[in-house]
Amino acid sequence: MEMKERLKIPRQPMPEQDPQVRKRNFDEVPLGYTPETAKTEALRCIQCKKPECVEGCPVEVDIPGFIALVAEGKFIEAAKKIKTTNALPAVCGRVCPQEVQCEVKCVRGKKSEPVAIGRLERFVADYERAAGEVSIPKIEKKTGKRIAVVGSGPAGLTVAGDLVQLGHDVTIFEALHAPGGVLVYGIPEFRLPKTIVAAEVDYLKKLGVKIETSNVIGKVATVDELFAEGFDAVFLGTGAGLPSFMNIPGENLNGVYSANEYLTRSNLMKAYKFPEYDTPIVRGKNVAVIGGGNVAMDSARTAMRLGADHVYLVYRRSRQEMPARIEEIHHAEEEGIELHLLTNPIRYIGNDKGWVTGIECLQMELGEPDESGRRRPVPIKGSEFIKEVDTVVVAIGAGSNPLVQSTTPGLKTNKWNYIVADEETGQTSREGVFAGGDIVTGSATVILAMGAGRKAARAIHSYVMSK
Repeated sequence: MEMKERLKIPRQPMPEQDPQVRKRNFDEVPLGYTPETAKTEALRCIQCKKPECVEGCPVEVDIPGFIALVAEGKFIEAAKKIKTTNALPAVCGRVCPQEVQCEVKCVRGKKSEPVAIGRLERFVADYERAAGEVSIPKIEKKTGKRIAVVGSGPAGLTVAGDLVQLGHDVTIFEALHAPGGVLVYGIPEFRLPKTIVAAEVDYLKKLGVKIETSNVIGKVATVDELFAEGFDAVFLGTGAGLPSFMNIPGENLNGVYSANEYLTRSNLMKAYKFPEYDTPIVRGKNVAVIGGGNVAMDSARTAMRLGADHVYLVYRRSRQEMPARIEEIHHAEEEGIELHLLTNPIRYIGNDKGWVTGIECLQMELGEPDESGRRRPVPIKGSEFIKEVDTVVVAIGAGSNPLVQSTTPGLKTNKWNYIVADEETGQTSREGVFAGGDIVTGSATVILAMGAGRKAARAIHSYVMSK
């Protein structure tokens, strides 16, 4: 096709479930591209000489290379090309913020809309899986080196996938009863179906990765005990799973959840499938979710699907400062989530049985920017008001679980108790111990954790081979 014709092709929309239908089910919202739509979208890529999109990808996927194959209808080959640097394309195609990473660098975005890189990545990964054509890449000769990976979230899965292909013996230790970390306990079914996470984990098992679940490192065994068992290196990818609260009156009332607990009950413990699963969860009718990030959006949209009449998203800054993806905010509003912006909770009100019945808030206005560069919210005197609610979900971020740090002597941490690790190698203050993902950076994205995992895998390989 001539370049002039390519430039005329508009960005292909992604078909979605109707908002009025989907807000009461847990099925995936976007329905995916057809092969024809994927080929049409792939033809929009002009195959730049210096593709900046690749620079925007934390795991360095050959984006023009895989898109050229999609344009030719070579979908299986395109999936294989992605998998040379990204072991979780079906996950990344769904939950990566492509709009601020690879797509923001796309030349097409300067005059029209960028190529839908994420949607094409999702399409080829799904196509490969549906066709049953998932192939195992060449595994290098066994090195005899043993690597322990603590945590099976995006960072841990990436490290394990890279190292097992280099011939090392890799064992993942996961604290929960199912592998996947935040992909299974944090992200809801309607955004990331768990069958897809299971398929990606299964792929790593086929590569030879061993996974031990219900194995809490720091309790069952320490990092030092892993070395004593004969492991040559340890990677810590334990994530940021410690709930944060606002420390305001009434937080101990029944019906006030951390987002971690609320989403874990629904996602990992399958509370949304009642009565098939009998995990208890409060199905509130008037639910307030505190926060403005993706976790807050996930919590609010989950509450709506669990049967709420009203879901209020309470956020202390304006819409412009919301850290959630634009697509997530858009989907939430379509589903009837009510945004209460420039609003800050100051206390929760309860009844004589200890259940939450209301939330007292203050209206805010934006002042000067703070250290994050966002304008600081300032309370408006005398603007207090009370909203009647029966459930509250606090989604204002998460901290680091201190278990591994407190049981590993000599492991350096910062003032927030995150592990200090070299940005390029993941090397910590302890020899042979590497770390990456949210346990180093604090809560960030799936793809950034995977990028850290990729860098750490290279460094671990060099380390164990030089010993």
